[in-house]
Amino acid sequence: MNKFLPVVCIVLNLVCFSALAQTGKGKKDIAVIAYYAGNPNRLDSFVVEKLTHLIFCFGHLKGNRLDIGSARDSATIRKMVGLKSRNPGLKIILSLGGWGGCQTCSPVFTTAAGRKEFAKSVKEINDYFGTDGVDLDWECPAIEGHPGHPFTPEDKPAFTKLVKRLRKELGKKHEISFAAGGFTSFIDSSIEWKKVMKKVDRVNLMSYDLVNGYTTKSGHHTPLYSTPEQKESTDHGVQMMLAAGVPASKIVVGAAFYARIFEVTDTLNNGLYRSGRFLKGLSYNRQADTLTAANGFIQYWDSTAGAPYSFNEKRKLMASYDNIRSVQLKIGYAIQHRLNGIMFWQLGEDTYKDGLLDAIDKTRRED
Repeated sequence: MNKFLPVVCIVLNLVCFSALAQTGKGKKDIAVIAYYAGNPNRLDSFVVEKLTHLIFCFGHLKGNRLDIGSARDSATIRKMVGLKSRNPGLKIILSLGGWGGCQTCSPVFTTAAGRKEFAKSVKEINDYFGTDGVDLDWECPAIEGHPGHPFTPEDKPAFTKLVKRLRKELGKKHEISFAAGGFTSFIDSSIEWKKVMKKVDRVNLMSYDLVNGYTTKSGHHTPLYSTPEQKESTDHGVQMMLAAGVPASKIVVGAAFYARIFEVTDTLNNGLYRSGRFLKGLSYNRQADTLTAANGFIQYWDSTAGAPYSFNEKRKLMASYDNIRSVQLKIGYAIQHRLNGIMFWQLGEDTYKDGLLDAIDKTRRED
């Protein structure tokens, strides 16, 4: 036996350990983040022990302040905080906005007074409920988001000033994250990435709705990889962020616990990449009874995209979604690339047993 071999092995092990420490998460400590917009009474039925973060959806702006708008919302937050008795390490985060929920974000956050008052209110509400931070879901700074919502080029530097103000107000005790559109124009134009990422804990990449409700062509709405026919994908968004200087250890990929169903004009290519229109969404917990052979649907797997889809030839309906196989690929991708973790919209659309969260957790815990 070579007398230098043990020394070489020790050095290699130390190098690998050092690289792991510097580049990001190990398998078991990778973040698993759920958004939740459901009834507080349902929360007890989910296995929250498999989560690291649970995000309340949504607070909104009232004037310049974060507002929790109803008694039910307050009850939901209290219920979430109470889940720490089952999972003491669980972080409860309050999210602002959502699609259609940030109409005044641009006029408020482009003023110093607006940012200051908002940050102060975030601190007060977190202290009141005993929650752990804020998630900004402004869709979208500096580019068109929800129809009719104002936006301006000044939103981009204003977002940077906003997270700086929040960090000053919240200190290191509370977490700050934000939801980022997974599409090219958002990543290119909405965020000053290097400046913002210094102040936040993570960015939640919404790598879903990549083919959205305004489309005139069907496609994968939450694929892992790009295809010749569709550039937008989870990997495309991640690679753009990395190129913009975002640390891998702060990137969270997104999964969809719902399908998007498109009505297409012909039956070519099993309905994929065909002219058509968005018809409706369908939660994961309804898919097993809806996207069935008995109902005329045949399931397919796109090995290039790493994504499933189903097609009903008779009714010309194409459904795009995540399933157990695709979410396991996504969490595997996050682990492989040393990312911060995986998040999903939203927990209330999962099944109580043998669902997508279970599949994520199983992969995360495998040796």
